[in-house]
Amino acid sequence: MSVRRVGPVLIERRAVPSRRTLLLGRIGSIALALAVGAFVFLATGLPPVESYRAMWEGAFGSLDAFAETLVATSPILLTGLAVALAGRALLWNIGAEGQLFMGATFATALALWFPAIPRPALLSLMIFAGALGGAVWAVGPAILRARLAVNEIITTLMLNYVAILYVDYLVHGQWADPGSLGFPLSKPFTENATLPSLFGTRLHLGFLLALGAAVAFWLVLRGTKWGYEIRVTGESARAARYAGMPVARNIVLVMLISGALAGVAGMAEVSGIVHRIQPDISPGYGYTGIIVATLGRFSPLGVILAAFLFGALQVGGYSLQSVGATASAVGVLQGAILFIALAGEFLARFRLRWQPGEALPEPVPEEAVR
Repeated sequence: MSVRRVGPVLIERRAVPSRRTLLLGRIGSIALALAVGAFVFLATGLPPVESYRAMWEGAFGSLDAFAETLVATSPILLTGLAVALAGRALLWNIGAEGQLFMGATFATALALWFPAIPRPALLSLMIFAGALGGAVWAVGPAILRARLAVNEIITTLMLNYVAILYVDYLVHGQWADPGSLGFPLSKPFTENATLPSLFGTRLHLGFLLALGAAVAFWLVLRGTKWGYEIRVTGESARAARYAGMPVARNIVLVMLISGALAGVAGMAEVSGIVHRIQPDISPGYGYTGIIVATLGRFSPLGVILAAFLFGALQVGGYSLQSVGATASAVGVLQGAILFIALAGEFLARFRLRWQPGEALPEPVPEEAVR
């Protein structure tokens, strides 16, 4: 049993916790985070019960409210899957936000240049274009990581700003709508370029695309040789190389597919919600996807549940304005859930003991074990 000292604290690894223990720990972490949120509401002079009631009504109070929650869940789920897939190969794709913007850009190009293509064909091409745009934005960091061991966190993060500013350039220039009265908007899409809505609400086909991507993620990881290679690489890249697995090639493929998932999220936003491209198509879905993937422990089912939770928090946050709060209070809840959940995971796996000044136990010699 490994023991490490950090100042006067000994960190001792526990026996492997059960899945039930970890699940209960995550549920408890969310409950504790909501309690922290209640104290935040109190500190700002807001009634916690009324605040949470407003959030609940805003997210689940009616069919339209529930549909809005699923609308917000869709891009969060896709970006969460993008980050989770990379994470399973021990990679950190921090560029899902930029890949979302580039997917939206590629899809918009088709919508504006070929508006007369029949709807099924045009939407299919736009989905492919969105995936291609996200993959293109991930290929540079992927090759640098695979061939030169350049940290993908830095490169993917930097490219976010380039993608966002490029969209800003397009909507102020070549793609600007003459009838937008100076607002940074592209020309609107034709009906052929818009995703069909579901159940008479704003929920669109992008939600089914996100669920389909989650199912495909699970099937690939659990039922294919390539998925096995990804899991082995995530556990130990050295072991994967020793076994003859093409680690460098898999790194590039994982990053490309990860970027493609985020790119499809961008396509779904411009085609299913705003029906044009604009600078604020995402309120940070790519960054929320990092939290969701971490909270879901990089598993498809975990990411689905975490994405739904954060979609509800985002939609419910808009209703906080009815009790005098700002929607930014949701950011506090999101951060609290993440950090408390991570702390809960740590305490489930390690035991902390306060022992100032005591030496660490001496390791048992191998000869004595034999």
